[in-house]
Amino acid sequence: MVTEIKNGAATVYGKNGALHVEGTCLVNKNGEPVQLKGVSTHNVNSFPQYVNDDAIEFMADNWGMELFRIAMYTALADGDYGYADGTDEHRAELEEMIVRSVKKCAELGIYCMIDWHILFDYNPNMHKDMALKFFDKISVVLKDYGNVIYEICNEPNEDCTWEEIKSYAEEVIPVIRKNVPESVIVCGTPKWSQDVDIASKDPLKFKNVLYALHFYASTHKQSLRDKASEALANGIAVYVTEYGICDASGNGAIDYDEVDRWLAFLKKNCISYSIWNLSNKDETSAMIAPSCNKTTGWNKEDLSECGRWFTELNK
Repeated sequence: MVTEIKNGAATVYGKNGALHVEGTCLVNKNGEPVQLKGVSTHNVNSFPQYVNDDAIEFMADNWGMELFRIAMYTALADGDYGYADGTDEHRAELEEMIVRSVKKCAELGIYCMIDWHILFDYNPNMHKDMALKFFDKISVVLKDYGNVIYEICNEPNEDCTWEEIKSYAEEVIPVIRKNVPESVIVCGTPKWSQDVDIASKDPLKFKNVLYALHFYASTHKQSLRDKASEALANGIAVYVTEYGICDASGNGAIDYDEVDRWLAFLKKNCISYSIWNLSNKDETSAMIAPSCNKTTGWNKEDLSECGRWFTELNK
């Protein structure tokens, strides 16, 4: 069972319990709207050092992190490999990392999102068979943990259509629900999880499903918020499983004014969100400074401009 209390104080999970979807909102055990504020890892194949118990506890205690998103890339470019195209040994290591992290989040009373992070493999059907095996296996292991949210395909892109994504989801969701009938599931949408409006016109026929919307403030502005508004008007629930305060490359200048507009929009519509990304990669969106090799216990000087902004935001 999920731990609800830490040091005698109610935690975010203790207050809200297992979540579900009602209409366009993610809600708690009492049917009250919930807006979770999360941190997403970068690719855990490349930055596994940040997925450690001390880091998770530090971010929960000091950064106000309410959800930890584990971005497990399924395939990589340039001769590297992800979960789907890796070895059995590599897959076992990633599974152990996920289970350990979920248990730590449960101990702290926060939520954990398991992200099947398609990107280079732009269509989720490319590794559908592996996805079915993974979600069947991991959902059995974690079936007693009510703090888990399953993200079944991160960013379908290129020419991948909603029809193809929907077909994939219609096979994957029942595999999870067989083991965890009330699970909360997030499904990606076309064009790097931007076309939530298209998905809303032909939604999935499952309960407790949200649709991923990703934005990077310097690139995605009012036109994308208009898409989100249309999706909400059509009755689907949206989850910003990934956002950045820079441009869509994960680099470039920070647009604070646009970030403020996005945060106001998310608050108004009670949409949960996770910032990209927990790493010291030499790019704007990385929260840790490139010169810092610490994997927990960061002070202000250890953080990038993005990291400092996020930690100030949640004080």
